[in-house]
Amino acid sequence: MLRNRGAALQRLPLVLVVDDYEDTREMYASSLADAGYRVEQAANGQEALDAIARSKPALVLMDLSMPVLDGWEATKRIKSDASTSDVVVVAISGQGTDSGLRRATQAGADAVLTKPCAPAEVLVSIRALLGGE
Repeated sequence: MLRNRGAALQRLPLVLVVDDYEDTREMYASSLADAGYRVEQAANGQEALDAIARSKPALVLMDLSMPVLDGWEATKRIKSDASTSDVVVVAISGQGTDSGLRRATQAGADAVLTKPCAPAEVLVSIRALLGGE
């Protein structure tokens, strides 16, 4: 019985939560895990690229303003690489300016959310982008 349950869990989409603030990562990761998603976390864009190469998540929830490698550049690299271009990227940022949001879209983000963004709102967007899985 547990083996079947474990197999079912392996079929759930993997979401990578990327944010330089641990509390923010934990908040979104906890909400997603409670909704049944498998979740990994990264603290910056470079860690995100490493995790994507290793795990190939279905979706990345990407903060934009981060140290080491920002979310704009990380998104651009994800979308320009043939092996990862199909990974859905949801950019999330406290920089709600038109130019900041436009930059996220130009980098290849599939959707853009503005902080503060409640976990329930993030979950609705993720479900819509992943086909209600």
